[in-house]
Amino acid sequence: MKFDKSSRIFFSILFAITFSVFNVFAEVHYFKKLLRKKVEVVSVKTEPTQTIVDTEKVFVRNFLVISPEIPDKVTFCGQIIDLREKNMRERFDRELLSMMYLHSSTLLLLKRANRYFPVIEPILKANNIPDDIKYLACIESGLDNKAISSSGAIGLWQFMPETARQLGLEVNDNVDDRYHVENETEAACRYLRSAYEKFRDWPSAAASYNIGTARIMKELARQGENSSLDLWLVEQTSRYVFRILACKEFMSDPKKYGFYIKKEQLYMPNVCKDSMVSGKVSNWVDFAKGAGISYYDLKNYNTWIRSDSLPNPEGKAYKVAIPLKESLYFDKMKITVYQKDWVIDED
Repeated sequence: MKFDKSSRIFFSILFAITFSVFNVFAEVHYFKKLLRKKVEVVSVKTEPTQTIVDTEKVFVRNFLVISPEIPDKVTFCGQIIDLREKNMRERFDRELLSMMYLHSSTLLLLKRANRYFPVIEPILKANNIPDDIKYLACIESGLDNKAISSSGAIGLWQFMPETARQLGLEVNDNVDDRYHVENETEAACRYLRSAYEKFRDWPSAAASYNIGTARIMKELARQGENSSLDLWLVEQTSRYVFRILACKEFMSDPKKYGFYIKKEQLYMPNVCKDSMVSGKVSNWVDFAKGAGISYYDLKNYNTWIRSDSLPNPEGKAYKVAIPLKESLYFDKMKITVYQKDWVIDED
């Protein structure tokens, strides 16, 4: 049968419309089936199942997201903070949820704590600073000593260049003490001790680390309060101390919040010998080779070294950490656990 040109055009259009309608119905049918399957899966209720992680039993529930139990109170630097008050409770809840569901950064924080807490804690104690202040470093940098903020703050304690210099740290093209864990922790102690002497309140001293003592003092006077926890502040500062509180709560017992780590997964503490340098270093690469290590390892263990040489015209003494072989190679048999509650396989 032959069709004229107009008939062929008509049937072509009719076929195209019919094919399109068929596809639409097919897609609708497919998505209906998919939706029914999804609903069926969601509506299924099962009992918690039990699996084994090494020596401990872990209960795996049949849901993806849970909300943590919030305690009625927490302590910070010996001060009790009442979380029955709705305002306090919800601010704490927000930060604890963030700790629980930022999985990669939270896991890294736990791993790094095994390396850095043994260094930080004795310095805090020697300076009469409460041990809980170590959690301030946790939220400042995630215990990443190479951390650099968008504003230029650097190190575990996140000092800006001018603040660092005011606190006695050396910051120049050749040396930056903001990368030196011991030196920057000493500087943080000086700041926090001074802040506490102004406020006589550790939460306020901690909040001032984020926004400055002058601003906290001004707002305490303006709003007629005694603690920064009761102040209406910019969002970042309002959350700041509660992030510290949540970090302490979480790191006291990570398993309680669903984080299961074996001790071999923690980062090993750095084991080094000290080499004192009081003169000029013409080339740090040559220095590293002379010490029997690579330039990478020299820089990695001494991130305060910022150039290829050290002019040192004043003859200042610098302590250079030389990593021992045991610090350069992973050996799960030699892993030490600083806090046994962090892991699932430590008695």
